[in-house]
Amino acid sequence: MPQSQRPFPPSGLEPGERWRAPYACRSSLSRGRLVGEPVSATRGEFQRDRDRIIHSTAFRRLKHKTQVFVSHEGDHYRTRLTHTIEVAQIARALARALGLDEDLAEALALAHDLGHTPFGHTGEDALDECMASFGGFDHNAQTLRIVTRLERRYADFDGLNLSWETLEGLVKHNGPLLDREGHPTERYARTGIPAAIVEYQHRQDLWLDSYASAEAQAAALADDIAYNAHDIDDGLRAGLFGHAELRSVPFLAGLLDEIGRLHPGLEKPRLTNELVRRIITRFVEDVIAESQARLAALAPADADAIRRAGQPVIAFSEAIEAADRDIKGFLYPNMYRHPRIAPIRAQAARVVTELFGRFSVDPAAMPEEWAAGCDGLDEPRGMRRIADYIAGMTDWYALDEHRRLFDVTPSLR
Repeated sequence: MPQSQRPFPPSGLEPGERWRAPYACRSSLSRGRLVGEPVSATRGEFQRDRDRIIHSTAFRRLKHKTQVFVSHEGDHYRTRLTHTIEVAQIARALARALGLDEDLAEALALAHDLGHTPFGHTGEDALDECMASFGGFDHNAQTLRIVTRLERRYADFDGLNLSWETLEGLVKHNGPLLDREGHPTERYARTGIPAAIVEYQHRQDLWLDSYASAEAQAAALADDIAYNAHDIDDGLRAGLFGHAELRSVPFLAGLLDEIGRLHPGLEKPRLTNELVRRIITRFVEDVIAESQARLAALAPADADAIRRAGQPVIAFSEAIEAADRDIKGFLYPNMYRHPRIAPIRAQAARVVTELFGRFSVDPAAMPEEWAAGCDGLDEPRGMRRIADYIAGMTDWYALDEHRRLFDVTPSLR
C-alpha cells in the first residue's frame, strides 16, 4: 500500500502513542483545557502540551538561569535548562518502564522549573522575603502563573492553555496541597496555599487534596534523581569537596568501592563520571522495582485510582529513600552553604532585593510593557506584577537591569 494510503494513526492507537498500562493517563480521556480547542490530527493532547512548553519564552530563559552556580561561572556547570533536559530524560525512562504516558511525563519534567527566579533558590528566597506582605513567592505557583497567564503567544487565550493533567502535575509536584479535611498540607501549613493556585482553582478544579498522576510522580522523582547526580558532579568539578569526603555517605562509599574494584587507579574525571552514572542507574532501577511492587499491590484500574491511593505509588524503596536523604544532607552544608558559595548567594540576594525595592517605589523604571497599567492596580497586585517581572529575568538580565539602575553592581564571583 502506498505510504499516502496507509491508515494514520495505526488502528486503536492515538497519534504518536505507545502501549500503556491501564493506570496510565490517556490524552483521549483528558479532562480537557480551560479554553476548548479542536483536536490535532497528528498529535495527542500531552504531545501538544510538551511542544507548547518547549516553544515558550519561559523555557528559553532557563538557559541563563542558575542551578547552583551563577551562569557565567563555567561552561560545564548545570543551568536550569540542562537540569530540565536531564530530568526529562529520566522521567521518560521511568514512564516507559512502568507503562505510563511518556509525553505527559516529559511535558511535566520540561515545565517543572519554569517559575524559578534568577540566581537559583537564593533568588527565590530573596523574592519571597520581598513579597512577604503580599502572599510570598513560590516557584511552583509561579510556574502555574506562567503557563496560565503570563505567556502571551496565542490569539485566543493567555498562557499556554495546557491540559488539566499537565496543570495538575505541575501544581502537585511536591504532592497534595490539601489534606482530606481541606487543610493545607505540611508544606503550606504556615503560609497557606499560594494565591496564584487558589485563584486558578476557582477557574478549574485541580483536585488539590489528591495525589497527582503516576506520570507526575515519576517526573518529581526524576527531578530528585537528577539533582543528586548532577550536584555531586558539579560540586566535584568546582572543588567544593572531593571523592574522599563523599565516603561519609554510605551509599556513595559503596559505589566508590565498586568502581575501585572494577577500575583501580581510575583518574578523577572518569571516576566522577562513573560515580554519577551509577547514582542515576541505581536510583532509576530502584524506582522501577519499588513502583512495580506498589502497583501490583494496588492493582489500579485507571489513572484516578493512582490519585486516590492515599500515598505515592511511584516511589523510592526505604533504602534508596535513606540514601536520598543522606546525599541531600551532605550537599546542603558542603555545596549549597559552602563558604565559597555564601558570598555569591549574598550578592545575588542583594541584586534581587534592590531591584524589587526600586520597582516598588518607581514602577516606571520597569520596561513599558511591564510598567503599563501599574497605576490602576492595588498594592498587592502591583507588587505581584513586579515579582512576575523579576522572576522572569535570567541571571544576565537581572545584572544588566541592576547596572542600569544602580551605581554599583555585585560581580557574583
